[in-house]
Amino acid sequence: MANLKHLSTVANDVVQKYCAQKLDTRVDELAEEFESEWKKLPPETSGDGYSYSRKFVEFCSAKALAVVCQNIQEKISDGSFSRFTFDMMLAWEAPSSADEEASMECLAKEKHERKTPAKVTKKEEEDEIPLFYSDLMPLLVDNEQNVGEDAFAWMASLVPVVADPVNARFTFETLTAPTGYRLHFPAYDKFLKEIDKCIKHLQKQATPKGVELADDEFILHVEGTASSQRVVRHIGGTSWPGRLTLTNYALYFEASGLVTYEDALKIDLSKNGERSVKPASTGPWGAPLFDNAIVYESPELSEGLVLEFPEVTSSTRRDHWLAIIKEIMFMHRFLSKYKVECQLQAWEMHARTILGIIRLHAARELLRISPPAPTKFLIFALFDELPKGDYILEELAESLKKVNSGHPCSASSTLKDLNMSQSMISSAEVKEVGEENVYLSGLHDNQSSLETTINQAREEEKDIAIAKATTEGLKEEGIAESALVLKELLKPLQSGLLWFQDILTWERPAATIIFIAATLITIYKEWIGKAIACFCLWVVAKMVEARRERINERCNEIVVSTASDQSTMESIVSAQHGLQTVHKVVQTTNIALLKIWSIFVSKTRKHADMVMIGMIGIAMIVAMVPMKFIIMFITLCCFSTASKLGKRVGNKQGNRRLKEWWDSIPVIPVRVVDKPLDSPTCN
Repeated sequence: MANLKHLSTVANDVVQKYCAQKLDTRVDELAEEFESEWKKLPPETSGDGYSYSRKFVEFCSAKALAVVCQNIQEKISDGSFSRFTFDMMLAWEAPSSADEEASMECLAKEKHERKTPAKVTKKEEEDEIPLFYSDLMPLLVDNEQNVGEDAFAWMASLVPVVADPVNARFTFETLTAPTGYRLHFPAYDKFLKEIDKCIKHLQKQATPKGVELADDEFILHVEGTASSQRVVRHIGGTSWPGRLTLTNYALYFEASGLVTYEDALKIDLSKNGERSVKPASTGPWGAPLFDNAIVYESPELSEGLVLEFPEVTSSTRRDHWLAIIKEIMFMHRFLSKYKVECQLQAWEMHARTILGIIRLHAARELLRISPPAPTKFLIFALFDELPKGDYILEELAESLKKVNSGHPCSASSTLKDLNMSQSMISSAEVKEVGEENVYLSGLHDNQSSLETTINQAREEEKDIAIAKATTEGLKEEGIAESALVLKELLKPLQSGLLWFQDILTWERPAATIIFIAATLITIYKEWIGKAIACFCLWVVAKMVEARRERINERCNEIVVSTASDQSTMESIVSAQHGLQTVHKVVQTTNIALLKIWSIFVSKTRKHADMVMIGMIGIAMIVAMVPMKFIIMFITLCCFSTASKLGKRVGNKQGNRRLKEWWDSIPVIPVRVVDKPLDSPTCN
């Protein structure tokens, strides 16, 4: 056992008490098997003891989990699975004795700091106690051991019941937000037991009336029964309650009859095409008063299917249903788009999606006081919103080809072991997957392209979240203030913009014809090239001048005056749909102008540099290339984009990249004052 002296105490316990016993072998034999593979690795991979200790823990854990997963439901129920895997994560975080010493020093320092806490008010102290963990606090105090994000993500890569590898870090952030992004054992154990309860609850649900589910179709959520909250279907001016059931293929609504339910209406979610589900508002006589409904639209329905989820204080139920319905639709689109025709791969993706929805149900029970964002536990709904999420899905489709669906810890095998489904894989099909030794797959430190893409997307999401936070103040303004801000910001350009808009939209045919004729003459004379080049260079010079004068440091907000000779009309019709739309347009325009101003004064240096480089490049192109060809091309693009052909061949991915770049630009806050000003002022 001399070769295990480098391991920490918890790592030794995991290897000897858990792994060796589960595998019915001796630790020496595990060490010898690992050594034979470790020696094959290049020196740069196997050079330090820290890496050796961690890889040995990973190796033993993976082999033991392959045995544990074969009877996972029973072990989750009695708590042995959560204890086993949590200790594995502790061992992974501190695999060597040196890590253990450093961890003990940090713990001692934290205890010392707790003895002399900073003075806080009673209100501040109450705010710092997360409501979610209020019933678990005594346990957390007694058991201070906790794990971080990397250990949780590693465990998710081995056991998909904990989390899916592609969104494990998002799941961890949501679960641990109330506890400083550290996962404690009581919360982890409760989360797994809630998953087990959810699966047992779904297994008891009745099949929709008049429907025969397919062999690989499983009920994922049911509401509208006697023991759950109501679901109401709206048809024109009439409403009817019923039971709503979601499976991994379809949505079923059974209207309530006098004694039992009527035959179910099936909404097939697996078909592609122009199908959509989106939030909607309902109310008496069609008035959109309550924002707690969804509407499903497809070419097969003459009118949209409106389903309401009555809730007094919020739209949490609606948002939950909307997210999981979208997840099923996105999954089938993913399988179709990337042509996942192999039954093993398709079912593995079904299983991962099903487990994601089950984890979301469990998290809602765990975080009942403050329900989590549904997308953080789902795969496709998350990456539909995430920057460069389409890139991640491409990598996911590629990685799906390498998954061994017959392995005991795969998603499909886990569902079978949880009694959620029958085995969808024959022994012959499993043999075709390959004899890859998955226990040794963790011996390589090279980060996969999928994980790299996910990490890049997470960083961009954080940048965009920071930039979007600067727009929240403007969105909270009333319609009168928003209109005033827009008016002041557009005052120098208002008349010119209106005239130019009329020209482009052919509102003034004569003026449009004159404008086109003047443009053609300018192109023929080749006068515009040097003018545009000079204009671009002039803008760059102004931006450089603004940077040198450090306007971005002095211009922390734009001040707009509300003083006027006329009184402000009260917004008595602000609830009307038309006025809400106008308000949103005004806010969006204000934000766009402020983003441009942020770029101009280099408030966001990265974006300003990109714009400056782009404008210099444009200046060089228009200075060297004959301008008549450039203008002819631009003119052709402008008039062709509005055509049906132009819309059909548009670059959707390019539009997505441009939108993500635009969203990441922060804006300068706007402060409204009640004294007259000649123009918006920077302070």
